[in-house]
Amino acid sequence: MKDLADAIESVEQLATVWRTMVLDRDPGADVRDLPGIAVRWADCGFAFWNCLTLTEAGADAALLERRLADAADVMRAKEHPGFLWLFEDLLDEGARAALDGAAGRAGLRLAFPGTGMAGDLLPVPDPVHPDLTFVRVRTDEQLTAYADLNSRAYGFPLEAGRDGIGGSALWKNDVHAYLGLRDGVPVTCAGAVPAEGRLFVALVATDPDWQRRGYGEAVTRKALHEGARATGLTRATLHATEAGAPVYPRIGFRPTARIRFYGLAG
Repeated sequence: MKDLADAIESVEQLATVWRTMVLDRDPGADVRDLPGIAVRWADCGFAFWNCLTLTEAGADAALLERRLADAADVMRAKEHPGFLWLFEDLLDEGARAALDGAAGRAGLRLAFPGTGMAGDLLPVPDPVHPDLTFVRVRTDEQLTAYADLNSRAYGFPLEAGRDGIGGSALWKNDVHAYLGLRDGVPVTCAGAVPAEGRLFVALVATDPDWQRRGYGEAVTRKALHEGARATGLTRATLHATEAGAPVYPRIGFRPTARIRFYGLAG
């Protein structure tokens, strides 16, 4: 996880994919590349689509202080809350040591940690799980089920997920988005979207009542299998929450970047 090139890949994948997702949600969304900060902010009820990230490699403590203050100012100007995704491995040693204090002075609080991952792992076999059948998301009803699984898994109101991807033609046509059905009921989901020569895995979720059964791994494998078959891509990337991170090495991903998700304090 020490390779700076890996961390740069991870932050560039976020900026690329989130540009597409945010503009899909709202063609007038705030999508800007400021000095040292990528803004990808739909200002909608789905907090993951309200995103900032720092982009400079080797930032020192003084530069970090300025960028965090600027990022917090952008966030305060928005109607809906979101996250600053901070990739620790882009910072120099002094900036990493100063991070907690600098974030506090900017008015930011740590929400949760995450991990960037990547791997030259494609193609993967078409998965089989004894409990599940897989269906690609093609209808509004299926897309609503996908959104609701994410809301339940991440503790959001159902309206939040629906506000993020409800009715999206992109998710029904261009994202390789799959539901895993148990006895005909959607219980897990994952999507894979082509981005800069890679497949990026997005919005993996399993209903909390059905976790720890291998469902998330199986549906992620399905999205990767179908995405690779359609595109011929061989490398995949993703950003995992702490809870989801143990799943992905079993597929062939390796950790490449440490991420901290910050929200506004108070």
